[in-house]
Amino acid sequence: MKASEYIAHKRQADGANQSVLAHLEEVGELAEEFASKVGLGNAGRVIGLLHDFGKYSTDFQRYIKSATGDYDRDDADYVNAGSLKGKIDHSSAGAQWIWHKLRIVGQAGQGELCGQILSLCIASHHSGLIDCIDKEDEPAFQRRMNKAEEKTHLSECQANADQELLELLEGIGGADLVKELFEELQKLADFQKSVRDGLTVIESFRIGFLTRFLFSCLIDADRLNSAEFELPERRTERIARSSDKSWLVAIGRLEEWLESRPAENYVDELRREISENCQSRSGDRQGIYTLTVPTGGGKTYASLRYAMNHAQAHNLDRIIYVIPYTSIIEQNADAIRNVIERDGDEFPWVLEQHSNLEPERQTWQSKLVSENWDAPIVLTTTVQLLEAMFAGGTRGVRRLHQLANAVLVFDEIQTLPVSCVHLFCNAINFLVDYCGTTAVLCTATQPLLNQLGSPDKGQLDIPQGNELAGPVAKHFIALRRVEIRDMCKAGGWSVSEVSDLFLEQYRSVGSCLLIVNTKAWAKSVYEECKEQICTEGLFHLSTSQCAAHRKELLSTIRFRLDSGLPVMCVSTQLIEAGVDVDFACVIRFVAGLDSIAQAAGRCNRNGRLRDADGNLVKGLVYVVNPDHEATGMLKDIQVGKEVAERVLSEAHDDFLAPSAMERYFQYYFFSRADDMSYPLKPSQVGRTTSILNMLSTNQASNYEYSGRGQKVPLMKHSFKEAAKQFKAIDAPTEGVVVPYGRGVELINELCASPKEFDPGTYYQKLREAQQYSVNLFPNVVDKLKEVGALQEVQDGYGVYYLREEHYSATLGVSISEVAGQSFLGVW
Repeated sequence: MKASEYIAHKRQADGANQSVLAHLEEVGELAEEFASKVGLGNAGRVIGLLHDFGKYSTDFQRYIKSATGDYDRDDADYVNAGSLKGKIDHSSAGAQWIWHKLRIVGQAGQGELCGQILSLCIASHHSGLIDCIDKEDEPAFQRRMNKAEEKTHLSECQANADQELLELLEGIGGADLVKELFEELQKLADFQKSVRDGLTVIESFRIGFLTRFLFSCLIDADRLNSAEFELPERRTERIARSSDKSWLVAIGRLEEWLESRPAENYVDELRREISENCQSRSGDRQGIYTLTVPTGGGKTYASLRYAMNHAQAHNLDRIIYVIPYTSIIEQNADAIRNVIERDGDEFPWVLEQHSNLEPERQTWQSKLVSENWDAPIVLTTTVQLLEAMFAGGTRGVRRLHQLANAVLVFDEIQTLPVSCVHLFCNAINFLVDYCGTTAVLCTATQPLLNQLGSPDKGQLDIPQGNELAGPVAKHFIALRRVEIRDMCKAGGWSVSEVSDLFLEQYRSVGSCLLIVNTKAWAKSVYEECKEQICTEGLFHLSTSQCAAHRKELLSTIRFRLDSGLPVMCVSTQLIEAGVDVDFACVIRFVAGLDSIAQAAGRCNRNGRLRDADGNLVKGLVYVVNPDHEATGMLKDIQVGKEVAERVLSEAHDDFLAPSAMERYFQYYFFSRADDMSYPLKPSQVGRTTSILNMLSTNQASNYEYSGRGQKVPLMKHSFKEAAKQFKAIDAPTEGVVVPYGRGVELINELCASPKEFDPGTYYQKLREAQQYSVNLFPNVVDKLKEVGALQEVQDGYGVYYLREEHYSATLGVSISEVAGQSFLGVW
């Protein structure tokens, strides 16, 4: 067979073939472009050139030509492609080639470490990064490099490969490659010291994260090239998006909008001051910055103004907003889109990347960019970001390299999961120090991520003077629109007492928001109050309602608040971070001090509250302690409550002041020190360890590479096992489609009989159904199944819907039928 006849892919539309050589060269070019952002263009090119080297084997060619119909069943080379799908190893040959080539290059084992990094990327490109040392203390990486010739076909592939490719690899895949890569590695670790003392946790983490970064470059290059071969217009659109973007255009539109906004009161004046301060700092050096702004201080537009001007000053590729909740993504994306985008633009400036993306926005262009964050302004969730950094597989990691040469804006940074703190800090430091990234931490309640108890495990490197907002204490005093009243008492508040206070404040000032810690309390207070007032102005919000339901309720609440109509709302904490509502009074169950401060941000948000005589007054925020509360399983809430009660008991002058928040986080992080490395139990991985450990020195492993002596250490990372254990949200929930609004039709469509079933349509409907689904814990799922409330949309698919009589228009999911108005119970 001629080299040119070895095929990598066949286009479905017209049957055209993409040769192995063309695919490898094109992926190599893309991976080189991506990896050049960290000075490793040649490394990116080599892994691109070698990733599918195994497709030169006869076994693979028989498989793909049988699968695509090039061979018919009577052909001597025909094989049953269906039975071989995923079983022919075409990733090990290239990994073995570069490993054997580089391991003997350089001094003191430099080539071995470089070869290990590159071969890991190649060998893993279909599975997610493999382990160096697995949980049984076996050398999984070396086992892969020693895999038998008859399974990897390395020699056969070398014999069959295009001469052009082999010459290219010989030219760039040797001593110069080791020199380039090891020079970058020396920026990450002190290898002279490591020969004697070993690598530190932070050094070892950096090397592993660089490996994941290169892996991301390869995965995105491979997926892009495959997609663009199938639909060539995708390449044209990608190039246009990159070449036509002008930050100056977007900056001009934002400035025009800001100029059109009159300052109506002191709150607007302070928002303008903070925005001007951010703009004035945009030309400063890259690094990690804080943006500490009181709730309602205008940080969305202030951060956007800084980020776009900073991107223009430093020629950065994109701005990525990282936001904890999808409800805030929708709100902020609409706000930015309305200012930045115009009819007639060649491309959309703003991309939302989350599970609730409405299907009408799902063009093939949005599908393409949503897979790899290739847009000027991206809004995504904290979960998606953490999964790109640490989760398994290949879908999320392909986005990681897009974090380089970018501005990352973290909204409500205090919501970062405690278990991920050290992992997050190490990753952000790496991106800022080595990848040309700037990070901005936005919140009214700034956590002390640069002052952790164990800096040797990783904490943020935030220099003095890197606060963008200006004089923080002055701003908090100027924007003090509420008065906090600590109403906690011995024995706590009963349901009836809480309801009485709730009703009293509602009748007094016309609008009152009660934020509780559990769904059970939300339901109990709602049921108590609905017996005493007209329910037209009474609302309940919790995650027992689907996203579409909550969105509609919030829209109604905002309309009534803006119209001066009475509103009484009881909600779980989903409303307190970033949701733009403005109540005259807020009651908050005692929780973390950051939660109390965020709740206060929903009270007198715009500073327009007046008394009967027309004088400006402060809103009232009451903090109460319930007499019973099932928060034992919710450690973040439980510990936050305990620490907040300690700060409250110290009689601090202002509970919302930055100094009080600093004291709170000092206490909180001290009490959570053992939780911040993502600890794992022996029942999970056979030993007591942590994901930070598994992604760095892996000290819990007893395996040692033989014959290292004075050589630089090889990686011991357990990438695959760490990724398997990693969950950005530690909540084993199951999504259930509910019969709310359009959800009723979607359930009927998803339940279509097999004769009408079309996989493409099914998955499109399933994605749309995300807006109409509720995540339930296993005990609730079991109870609903017991009463026959859950049904599968298709037998064996594992996707369930809720029967209509078990979804309440006011409370959401109900274990009992709605006529009984039962609720799903504890959170």
